Amino acid sequence: MLKNYFKIAIAVLKRRKFFTFISLFGISFSLTIIMVLTAFSDHVVDASYPDAHRDRNLYVSMMRLTGEKHGFRQNGPPSFYFLDHYVKKMKAPEKVAICSFHKPSNTYINNKKLVIDQKFTDDAFWEVLDFRFLEGKPYTAQQISNAEKVTVISENLRKKYFGDVPSVVGRYLETDNVRYRVAGVVKSVPITQFLTYGDMYVPHTLAKKDPLDKGLNGEYFGILQGSSASSVPAMAAEYDDIIRRLPVDTSRFDKISSRADHYVAGYTRLFMGDQDNSGVNTLLLYTGLVLLFFLLLPTLNLVNINISRIMERSSEIAVRKAFGASSGTLAVQFIVENLILTVIGGLIGIILSVIILTAWNNAGLIEDVHLYLNVKVLAISLAVCLLFGLMSGVYPAWRMSRLHVVTALKTY
Repeated sequence: MLKNYFKIAIAVLKRRKFFTFISLFGISFSLTIIMVLTAFSDHVVDASYPDAHRDRNLYVSMMRLTGEKHGFRQNGPPSFYFLDHYVKKMKAPEKVAICSFHKPSNTYINNKKLVIDQKFTDDAFWEVLDFRFLEGKPYTAQQISNAEKVTVISENLRKKYFGDVPSVVGRYLETDNVRYRVAGVVKSVPITQFLTYGDMYVPHTLAKKDPLDKGLNGEYFGILQGSSASSVPAMAAEYDDIIRRLPVDTSRFDKISSRADHYVAGYTRLFMGDQDNSGVNTLLLYTGLVLLFFLLLPTLNLVNINISRIMERSSEIAVRKAFGASSGTLAVQFIVENLILTVIGGLIGIILSVIILTAWNNAGLIEDVHLYLNVKVLAISLAVCLLFGLMSGVYPAWRMSRLHVVTALKTY
């Protein structure tokens, strides 16, 4: 039966080549956009180098201090003092890493300006995250305590600053008029991984802003790592308890809000939410609207084309009904034919997506960001493809099944 449906579908597609082209273009173009966006989202959200243990990690990225009575409001990343003095003493996490957001610094190579993004970290940063060292090793807690001017640099920075040399460990790199001795070189991290990205990693004791300032807001992030995924709820509960017991400067503020979030919630809270709302639902809403937009227009277009095709095939429908074909059988046939059309459009979309992602990777528009159509992306695309086929086929199939034999023959 399916073989016959497939033959009929191919014959119908060949009958009106222009309509077929429009249908396939609408399907493949929409699915290509969805697959490329899904590949990018998968790159940003999924656990990847060097943050490979997101299932057992929590992230502290924001702290808000509010004083409704006094009209004060202070919002931003937590301070090193807060993370070191309070969060580091938590019992539920196995390890707690502290790092700053990356900051630009400037140097000149062959009279050309080179911007180097610096990230300040503690020693646990190298234990919580799985950096791949190409040479050398991370700086130690003792070197951090001594405020030694040492650094771990990325593979990209090694190429830009030192050129094509076999080893740079022990050599010096100067930026913002400060010379650092290279302790190690790691595989580069894309800027889309903002918690771990940096061109050079430096001990936090070298930060210009005093890391021991006892204010609660600063420019650092915390990564809490549990022994397993099952320890995550206990870490979140203990962190909430710390925030509840945190002393407040009552002369200015009356409330402190901060959360230890999963990775995605940490992103959305930082850019789309607040301390009472992680912003995940907002992200899902926006994502749903984008998908609806890219699906709705070609779906409506395909519905109209399918209805036109039904009227062209009215004689076929009438003859089949006259010989005993039920309305349900005809409806199923048309839906299957439409799904075949959608699958063909989906295959074209996959080919176009591979071409676009290959061009993206070769162009290097965002350094170290490589996008691929993995199993998850293909599974999501297949689900969207089937949804698209059903959305555009059900109503025309219903119209087909409702045609009366006499009316269809008169139309013919």
